[in-house]
Amino acid sequence: MEATKTIKIYLYTRYERFWHWLQAFMIISLIVTGLEIHGTYKLFGFQTAVDIHNFVGLSWLILFAFFVFWLFTTGEWKQYIPTTKKLFSVVLYYSWGIFQGKPHPVQKAKGAKHNPLQRLTYLGISAMLLPMQMVTGLLYYLYNDIPQILPLSVLAVIHTVIALFLLNFLIIHLYMTTTGHSIFSHIAGMITGWEEIYETTKIADWETQATKKE
Repeated sequence: MEATKTIKIYLYTRYERFWHWLQAFMIISLIVTGLEIHGTYKLFGFQTAVDIHNFVGLSWLILFAFFVFWLFTTGEWKQYIPTTKKLFSVVLYYSWGIFQGKPHPVQKAKGAKHNPLQRLTYLGISAMLLPMQMVTGLLYYLYNDIPQILPLSVLAVIHTVIALFLLNFLIIHLYMTTTGHSIFSHIAGMITGWEEIYETTKIADWETQATKKE
C-alpha cells in the first residue's frame, strides 16, 4: 500500500549544502561572464568579465579538488555509484507518472540520497563534464605560458560546448527542484538539510545495501 503521509529526515550536511550553493553561484557567474566574453551582451565590461571569469574558474578548480577529497574521505562517493535498479521506473515516472500525480518510485535515504537517474547524471557531470571544462579552461588561461597542446580555437569550441551542456543541466535542475511534495520542498531541503519523504516501513531493494553501510 502506498504511503500518503510524509516525514522529514536530515539528509544533507552543512558542507553539502554549502558546496551546493557555492558551486551554483560559481557556475552562474562563469556562465554570465562567459557569455559576455563571447559578446552576447555588455554587463561588466569585457576586461572585468575576463578577470571575474578567470578568478572564479581558478577558485572552482581548487575547491573542486577539496570536494573530491571530501567525497573519498567520508565515503560519500558511494552515493554516485551507478545502478540500473529501478532506472526504468524513474525514467517512466519523469516522462509520464509525474504528470499523473503518481508518487516517486524511489525513496530517499541517508545511504541513497540520489535516485538511479540522478546517480548517472551527477556522475557524468562530476567525473566527465566538469573536469573537461576545468582542464580546457586552464589550458586556455595558460595558453601563452605552456606548450601548445591544441589550437586555441579548438579549446574555445570545446569549452563553450561543455558550458552549454552545463547551462542546459542548470535549467533542468531548476525545474526539477519544483517537483517535490511542494514546489519549494527540495529547495528547502538544500537550505535546512531536512528533506521531506514519504513515510514508509520498508526501504526499496536498491537502497537496502547502501543504507546498511551507514
